[in-house]
Amino acid sequence: MGTELTGPALRVAALSKRFGGTQALKDVDLEVAPGEIHALIGPNGSGKSTLIKILAGYHHAEPGAVAELDGEPFDLGQVTASRHDRLRFVHQELGLVGELSAIDNLALSRGFARTAFGNIRWPEMERRTSALVERFGLGIDVRRPLATATPVQRTVVAIAAALQGWEGRRGVLVLDEPTAVLPPGEVARLFGIVREIRDTGAAVLYVSHRMDEIFALADRVTVIRGGRRIATCPVAELTPRSLAELMAGEERETGHRPTPPRGPDGPVLEVRDLWTGPLRGVGFDLARGERLGITGLAGSGHEIVPYAVCGAHKGRVSGRLRLPERSERWTEARDADGLGLPLVPADRAGEGVIGDFSVGENLTLPLLDRLRARSGRLRGRRESALAEDWIRRVGVRTAGRHPAGARITTLSGGNQQKVVMARCLAQRPPVLTLCEPTAGVDIATRLQLYDLIERQADEGMGVIVSSSDTQDLLALCTRVLVVRDGRIAREISGRDITESALVHAMEGTE
Repeated sequence: MGTELTGPALRVAALSKRFGGTQALKDVDLEVAPGEIHALIGPNGSGKSTLIKILAGYHHAEPGAVAELDGEPFDLGQVTASRHDRLRFVHQELGLVGELSAIDNLALSRGFARTAFGNIRWPEMERRTSALVERFGLGIDVRRPLATATPVQRTVVAIAAALQGWEGRRGVLVLDEPTAVLPPGEVARLFGIVREIRDTGAAVLYVSHRMDEIFALADRVTVIRGGRRIATCPVAELTPRSLAELMAGEERETGHRPTPPRGPDGPVLEVRDLWTGPLRGVGFDLARGERLGITGLAGSGHEIVPYAVCGAHKGRVSGRLRLPERSERWTEARDADGLGLPLVPADRAGEGVIGDFSVGENLTLPLLDRLRARSGRLRGRRESALAEDWIRRVGVRTAGRHPAGARITTLSGGNQQKVVMARCLAQRPPVLTLCEPTAGVDIATRLQLYDLIERQADEGMGVIVSSSDTQDLLALCTRVLVVRDGRIAREISGRDITESALVHAMEGTE
């Protein structure tokens, strides 16, 4: 721990919040000490995000809540400059404006450097922004709109915006799922920065679904479940199993390894000589029932492969693909969308769901042609029945009696991910392709998704899992392709798939 603990840097007590008939938080107490990295963990819907949004002033707590910063009371219903000078946030949604550059996004919170005549000093703004983001070594062009940046780069910009003017100051930095889309190399850099902040005497409240992060980084952890604080413990006194038990309310098996592959099957998908962006001639075969992982460091090109295979990549693509069980003919990669292979995208909120649509509408969107009568009119009952069937199959949980009619944004991130997967599976494809399938998903839901994916492979579907999360690869994949500098640098199979092997292959340190 960075400094000797004294009074809490942040204290909240009797924190409650109700949304209509739903009790989101009930009498939650939390203390975060100076010089401490304090993890906050709980299942989807446990109240973590509500707690963070109350601290940020987005939601108002019920009467009776108490809050203090360094022993000084502050009103949770009032957002003041002095409060937010000591209480900084990186939210899961990042809070960035995609049409603006990194320079402009950082200036939105801290202002522009100006001359005596009020003109913006652009060279100074560029130097200031570059100095903040270069700590992560991702080569971000701070002048380009963030809409053109990768999810990793946008996460880094959000973290940099929160760190402006932080050096040497007491306060609390709140990080809500900061590594959801970060590969191992960038996670390590983030951890280093978080530890530096702690060592200055500042406190860090770290919200995460990744248990390995909590054991690698946190000093203490608070578990909330069902809107209540269940426990606060030193991390050194816990094991992954005991922490999972606190989260789930019962002992839960946290390990998950794929069943051994069956005998050799013919390929269900063949990919040859993919070139686009950083990719330099990537090719592979996917067997029926195989779970193939694709991974690499940020910028290696691994994250582009699934988009190119499914015809969803926006850049120019060359190469060939074939579904041999359908046809002997090869399809040019630029026409891959004609193969009809569905994709579970990496950016669930931006690419996976339509926020104004219901669960049912999101689920049946690509199936509308099948659900129309000869007159062209949509068969509403048939659509509802299909949606309800898949909601039941994948275990989507909603608050109301009619889950298909619930607005998609009322669901937790894990349940939204189940809806996106159900939409893909309802198309009955020969291949299911997933990008970062468990990003922002709690441990219990992660295991449910693993079981769902495994069942599809057992039924003969080929599965591609593109992930920067080694836990996904270890749990799901029977074979992993590691992409480095745009090429497949290593293939790892079966029991040889270990975290050490994956990290060394990604870093090029075998």
